[in-house]
Amino acid sequence: MSAVGAGLTLPFLLVYLHDVRGIELGSAGLVLSTIAIAGLVGTPVGGLLSDLFGPRRPAAAGLVLAAAGTAGMVGVRSAWQAALWAAVYGCGVAVTEPSFQALLSTSVSPERRSQIFAVRHALLNVGLSAGSLLAAFLVDFSAPQTFVTIYLVDAGTFLTFAVLVARAPGRGHPVPGYQVRSPGARGGYREILADRVLLRICVSVAVVFTCGYAQYYSAYPIFSIQTGGLDAATLQLTFLANTCTVVLAQLLVLRLVTGRRRALAFALSAALMAVAWLTVVGAAHLGGGPAAVAAFMTAMVLFAIGETLMAPSVPVIVNDLASDVGRGRYNGAYGFSQTLGYIIGPAVAGAALGSGHGSLLFVGLAVALGLVALHATRIDRLLTPTANRMGAGHAR
Repeated sequence: MSAVGAGLTLPFLLVYLHDVRGIELGSAGLVLSTIAIAGLVGTPVGGLLSDLFGPRRPAAAGLVLAAAGTAGMVGVRSAWQAALWAAVYGCGVAVTEPSFQALLSTSVSPERRSQIFAVRHALLNVGLSAGSLLAAFLVDFSAPQTFVTIYLVDAGTFLTFAVLVARAPGRGHPVPGYQVRSPGARGGYREILADRVLLRICVSVAVVFTCGYAQYYSAYPIFSIQTGGLDAATLQLTFLANTCTVVLAQLLVLRLVTGRRRALAFALSAALMAVAWLTVVGAAHLGGGPAAVAAFMTAMVLFAIGETLMAPSVPVIVNDLASDVGRGRYNGAYGFSQTLGYIIGPAVAGAALGSGHGSLLFVGLAVALGLVALHATRIDRLLTPTANRMGAGHAR
């Protein structure tokens, strides 16, 4: 439900700021960057608060903050106002994420964590797609009031989410026996990052988000249109292929990998993303036409399968490595590495595409993802069987 609200607003934020509120395009782009930069602060704070007070209250508080940020966008008239509310929104979402990840991981038994994270990933894609589709019918560029409506609806979904989290059964702690860190106890992120396996995972995740997910939203659309010859409608068709694959394949992929090793699923995920980007390079040089469209769609399907392998593996490894007293900070470190990738990725894409090296960019991205895949096989040897087992089966 909350993802429906995000799907309503996020695709139109740049357009809303520039076309409706008259903010210069460069400044509007910086507003979008503010969301990610705020996440660098909010994510570790959310993880620490989760360990101090339990995950429920920080998750609900972050959702309220996010609601305030998206509602504040209704009244912006200048770039600084937009940046302020974007920072509030980004910080709220970032505070929520590690707390909600901790809440999810402890709401089920450890052997079912892969399933719940897989379901979450599928439902996020359903919600974002449904929100984007709904926005296409609601938004009218000649009627600013329609933008006010979707931002207020988005704020309402965040508040509803906050109420559900706060009032769900098990008030206080998500499961009986959940421990929080004593306010007087020592420990911080230095203690958490002393876990070398976690540090290896976080570095790998930062590379995957820099070279994978961030490029899906930044370099891929520009490259496929400018070099590949796709028009806007065909580009949306390739995105639809990605989303439909995630929604339809997520639980099937989970069933296929249940009982196998999570680190190897992570390695295969990075490898598939690498193959997807090499396919994009090949598709861009087919000269357009049906063959190129089919190749671009194939690339997006491969990328989507990589997503379905990552969702039930990496965040679950992180939560299985963590104890209850450090779970929030483990998820905070994981979330920080994701946010870092979303900041670095577009900057790399802009520099490469701006200098006319699009094909070289995607080849380089594929090489980096291939190295992550190789590194994941080394992580595989460092994990305990408990942390490395996918689902309820036995490690293989």
